[in-house]
Amino acid sequence: MSVSQPGFSKASPPIEIAAPESGANTVQVVQVELKITYCGPTVVVSEAGTPATLVLKDDRLHASVGVSVAEFQALPHITIAVHNAHADADETYSGVPLAALLAKLDAPLGEHLRGKALASYIVASGSDGYSGVLSIAEADPSFHAGQILVADTRDGQPLAKSGPFQLIVSEDKRPARWVRNLVSISLQEAR
Repeated sequence: MSVSQPGFSKASPPIEIAAPESGANTVQVVQVELKITYCGPTVVVSEAGTPATLVLKDDRLHASVGVSVAEFQALPHITIAVHNAHADADETYSGVPLAALLAKLDAPLGEHLRGKALASYIVASGSDGYSGVLSIAEADPSFHAGQILVADTRDGQPLAKSGPFQLIVSEDKRPARWVRNLVSISLQEAR
């Protein structure tokens, strides 16, 4: 048995079930203590006023992981070429696949992405409050051929006003889900 509530860690107390002594129906009460673990995203801001940490959250488990710019730059990067319809220009972005970041949350990916897990979705939010939503299947390379990248460079240069992180969705015809100044990626579950 496990007990959970938004804003608290999940509790799984041990339960011992024994036969009643007299054979009559009895009620067993189990004490559960939930500890506060999550009250909202923490965004560390650099001296330049830009977010210096990308917050990865799993709202199903009320857990979050912060990834600093230095930690992000140390992760394996890939490069993709896309057409930016807003700028009417072909651009090259380098960054970390979204699936690799979701793996830090033990997200259900690959063979584990089936059944109820397919109702999970991702909310990517920028520092200006702009957000984009993706299904978890879109982020999983075993389901979706396109690339979803959290970029830290464009055409070989830091993102400047769009960064330090930006979400890029390669197969979108319009870059409406290309979240600039990305500060959090939240894995959630449709109910």
